Amino acid sequence: MKMLSGLDGVFLHLESPAMPMHVGSVSLVEPPARKRGSFLQDVRRLYERRLPLAPVLRRKLHEFPLGMANPVWVQAPGVALEEHIRHVRLPSPGTFAQLEACVGELHALPLDRSRPLWSGWVIEGLRDGRIAYYTNVHHAVVDGQAGVELMRAIFDPTPRARRRVPAVTAPATAESPWAGPVIARTLGHDLRQYAKLVQNLPALARSLAHPVRAPGRAGATPDAPGLGPRTPFNVAIDGRRGFATASIPLDAAHRLAAAHDATVNDVILATCAGALRRYLGRRGGVPAEPLIAGMPVSLRVPGKVEFTTQATMKRIGLATQVADPLRRLRAIRDATVAAKAEVSRTKSLVPVDFPTLGVPWLLHGLATLYGRPAVANRVPPLANLVVSNVPGPPQPMYLAGARVVHHWPLSIVGHGLGLNVTIESYAGSLEFGVTAALAAVPRPAAFAGDLLEAFRQLQRSSRRR
Repeated sequence: MKMLSGLDGVFLHLESPAMPMHVGSVSLVEPPARKRGSFLQDVRRLYERRLPLAPVLRRKLHEFPLGMANPVWVQAPGVALEEHIRHVRLPSPGTFAQLEACVGELHALPLDRSRPLWSGWVIEGLRDGRIAYYTNVHHAVVDGQAGVELMRAIFDPTPRARRRVPAVTAPATAESPWAGPVIARTLGHDLRQYAKLVQNLPALARSLAHPVRAPGRAGATPDAPGLGPRTPFNVAIDGRRGFATASIPLDAAHRLAAAHDATVNDVILATCAGALRRYLGRRGGVPAEPLIAGMPVSLRVPGKVEFTTQATMKRIGLATQVADPLRRLRAIRDATVAAKAEVSRTKSLVPVDFPTLGVPWLLHGLATLYGRPAVANRVPPLANLVVSNVPGPPQPMYLAGARVVHHWPLSIVGHGLGLNVTIESYAGSLEFGVTAALAAVPRPAAFAGDLLEAFRQLQRSSRRR
């Protein structure tokens, strides 16, 4: 058995039909020439060989009566791959827009908690002959960086699949572990977490009372962002999902960053800010107050790979009230410098684990309350959207011998946060995955187009500088 951390448990207890809590990706692959046989069967055979390398795919939940505390992970004795990896064919004519809509519909499907919390779909029928592979896994199992490591375990760096892989020992667990020892461990765990919280509370209080204010390049000190303005993204949502993609050359982003003493992440945030201005400008106007992005920040120790969630969330002002693209980029650059300094100072104090007795009831009740339109549609948002940037494989990867041409990520949206833009670098490209609640963003492809135009606008402004 493996106990869930407090943070992993949060993603389970907040889940509802309107808010499935899984993350995913869609890989567009180019089958090798003269390919014969079923790609679906090839992928299933590949997973069968790789399961020893990724025992996390055999984890399933064991829940206890009354749901007072987190469930535990047990290792299933086997995985019925025909139930986890399935097939869908696009209707004619098989356009890319149809593929994006199909992925959005698949991403809306909750995972079956009676089985390991992941699934895969081979999507055929594209008119250019390429194949898409959409896969997802519950956020209680992995975060963004752990998802990249899972990809490395399943995919290959060459067309020829690895024949021998080092097995990871993960014996099957009893299907129904006795509740007594688990409850005792939970009580011990909670006592330790309370002691840790009490120990860190003075330092955390000092940090909150005196936040780091890193100076900007012109001597300004960017303030911490306040509440975000109300936008069409910040409403109660239902279970319908949309998905759209955009891809930007990574070297072009690097050149822009170097020209303005910024980072690629700053350029990504500035691109999102420009897209928000364009999108909202067509829908009632850009708010006078800056929009705020919730930005996940990894808390992982370098070199430590563990399939769990180890991240916190920082809020970054996107300077969307600034019309000039380069001034906006510089404002974002200074805001991220301050945020990084704050994370560096408080990283050891941020809990990714905490007491869990009674938490399932509390979180489920809060999620139900916040999901009511009278609440979600009126409460000022802490953030207007989520923007996440994850470093992925720098070289092309292969799935069952097929070259992965693009690899776009998908993530989670929720009540009051109907738009998520997740970016993963892959083989020289920044791959933007736009995950949207259709109740908040009816046409996510329009926003994806705005991302591309916002990046081009940054480039044009930089050349004219």
